[in-house]
Amino acid sequence: MLSEKKLFGRLDDGREVTLFTLGNSRDLSVSIINYGATITSVRMPERNGKISEITLGFDNLPDYVGQHPFFGGIVGRFGNRIAGGKFSIGGQEYTLACNDHGIHHLHGGERGFYKVLWQAQAFEQNEAAGITLTYHSADGEEGYPGNLEVRVNYSLNENSELRIEYRARTDKPTPVNLTNHAYWNLAGAGCGSIKQHLLRLNCSRYLPVTETLVPTGEINDVKGTPMDFLRGKAVGKELDQVPGGYDHCFIIDRHDSGLAEAARLTEPESGRCLEVLTTKPAIQFYSGNFLDGITGRDGQVFTKHGGLCLETEYYPDAVHHSKFPNVILEPGREYNHVTVYKLSITDR
Repeated sequence: MLSEKKLFGRLDDGREVTLFTLGNSRDLSVSIINYGATITSVRMPERNGKISEITLGFDNLPDYVGQHPFFGGIVGRFGNRIAGGKFSIGGQEYTLACNDHGIHHLHGGERGFYKVLWQAQAFEQNEAAGITLTYHSADGEEGYPGNLEVRVNYSLNENSELRIEYRARTDKPTPVNLTNHAYWNLAGAGCGSIKQHLLRLNCSRYLPVTETLVPTGEINDVKGTPMDFLRGKAVGKELDQVPGGYDHCFIIDRHDSGLAEAARLTEPESGRCLEVLTTKPAIQFYSGNFLDGITGRDGQVFTKHGGLCLETEYYPDAVHHSKFPNVILEPGREYNHVTVYKLSITDR
C-alpha cells in the first residue's frame, strides 16, 4: 500500500492544507485534503489499462475554498435538507442558515464541514493505508446545539475498497447526518454525461419530494415509476420523466444493521464498476442537475449530468417527520457508520 502527503496550499490565515494520497498495486489511487476532509481525486484503469480520473474536482485550493457544488467534501452536521432552516428539540427551537435558495438549510449551512480545516493523521493497519480526520464543531456553530466531536477515517485496501467510517459524539442533543459528496463519472471526469452509466439501486422505496426538494413525508414504492432501479438501467433512460432530474432519497432494502449493498454503478465502455455498501438506512441519488459550466481540474468544463452522487445517509428533513428514523444524537451515544466504495473492472 502507498501513502504519501504533500502541501496542497495555504489558507488566507496561513494554515497549511495537506494532500494525502493512498494507492494500491491495482493502480487505484485516492487523494484527500484536510480542508473539508475532501476527496479531490480517484484515479483507476479502464478495461484496456488506461488510467483516468473518475471524480469531479479541482487542482487548487482556492477553488475548493470558493463556491462549488460540494465536490468530494464531507457534509454536516446534517447532510441534505432541513426545511425552512428550523427544528426543535425538547421544546427549544433552533434556527439555521437557509443556504438553499434562501428557502432551506442544506449540507450544514454556509460553512458546513466541507468548508473547515480538519486535523489529519495518516495510518497503516490491516493491509490498508488511510487517513484519520478530526474536527471539533463548537456549540452554536451554524446554529446547531452542542459541542460535536467528529472523526472520519478514509482507508484503501488491496481489494480496491475505499472505506469511510464516520464517528461523532455530542454533549447536547443535536441532529447528525454525515456523508461524502463525491461526484462520479466512470467514463472519466469531463468525458460527457453519465446518462449511459448503468445504475442498480437495492431500494424498493423512495421519498417523494416537493418542488423545493424536501421530502413530503410519504414513503412510496418505486414500482412502476422512473425511480425503479431494482434491476438496473441506464441513468438516462427515464431521466426526462423526473422534473429537474434525480435528487431523491432511496431507502435501502436490508435484513440487518450491518453493511448492505445500496448501489452498483457501471460504465459499459470503460468497464469500470462502483459498488456502494453501507450501514446507513438510505442513499441519495443525485444526477448532477446543476453542473453546467463549472470549470474543474485541468480546465475541464463540466456539463449538466456530467457526474452523479451516491450519498449514503439518514432521511433528509427527518427532524420534521416522526415516522422517519431518528437523527438526534444524544449525549453518551455515538454516531458510528461505515460506507464502502468498491471499485473494479467488469468483463464485457
